[in-house]
Amino acid sequence: MEKETLFVFALCAFLCMTSFWDLKFHRIPNSHCTAIGILGVCGAYLLGGVGGVLYYLVCGGLVMLVFYPLFRIGTIGGGDVKLYGVCSGFFPRDKILLFLFFSLLVAAIFGIVRFVRKGDAKERFAYLISYVKEVLDSGQWKLYWKDMNEKKNAGICLAGPILISVLLYAGGYY
Repeated sequence: MEKETLFVFALCAFLCMTSFWDLKFHRIPNSHCTAIGILGVCGAYLLGGVGGVLYYLVCGGLVMLVFYPLFRIGTIGGGDVKLYGVCSGFFPRDKILLFLFFSLLVAAIFGIVRFVRKGDAKERFAYLISYVKEVLDSGQWKLYWKDMNEKKNAGICLAGPILISVLLYAGGYY
């Protein structure tokens, strides 16, 4: 088995644990992201030397920069941003956007299923529309969720979709 494959399977093991934690507690501990980051740096060094480590760090940093604005307005958690960052460096350059796309697609599917099960799609979309209108009228960004308990009840745990996207990659689907 190739070294790269071993590191992806190890990533999957960490993501299984992180997904369970995210579902149970609605948060991703820094220790999980740190462990995945250490695995990623070690793998990058073994597979590509110092250049591999630099690639891993740049990929992670860029992905976190892309997701940071979503964290600032409260639409995703800080743990989700860090998890996307530490996972992205595991992928070749031409697969990172596919990794992000498939994880967000799975999250969207989970969201639709959640809407159907809870029957609150109309309420959620009305909230989104009022949020966008308020931001456009004021010209300033604001927190998406006024009540953090409401966020926990309405949010999607992203560790699971990230795991599914990694599994799709490991299975050769992209």
